[in-house]
Amino acid sequence: MDDKQLQQWVKQISLDAFGVPFKHQATFNSRLRATGGRYFTKSHNIEISTMQLELHGLEEVEKIIKHELCHYHLHLARRGYQHRDAEFKQLLKQVGGTRFCSALPLAKRKEPYRYRLVCISCQMEYLRKRKVNPLKYACGKCRGKLKLYQIVLVKGSS
Repeated sequence: MDDKQLQQWVKQISLDAFGVPFKHQATFNSRLRATGGRYFTKSHNIEISTMQLELHGLEEVEKIIKHELCHYHLHLARRGYQHRDAEFKQLLKQVGGTRFCSALPLAKRKEPYRYRLVCISCQMEYLRKRKVNPLKYACGKCRGKLKLYQIVLVKGSS
């Protein structure tokens, strides 16, 4: 499915479920990892995660689209469009949207540690995903100096 087909699908869902046309842009975003989709309050556009479509199928993505359309239509009507608002929760339940998207598999989400800090005094290890300056930190156990090592990852191990 491409962006053009998604646009038509979102327009159809908007008319069927809400009775109001969707007049803005709907696109796929392959970089969305922790969320199924998002609604932009300034441009009124909607982005949907391609990963959700690949992993969970059309039925789950339709629920995500309904969720984002709830934000869209309530925001344009100047009503409570945020997750905490009663109007949002009520409309979401009414149209059959999902409150939370299906979780991504843990193996897909977890990033391996790339750096290892080792205390020179007591050999305590600290694993980090991001590079840090060892001069700014001290060992939490003995207050000793830390040394930074880069962990070399082998393809296929995570």
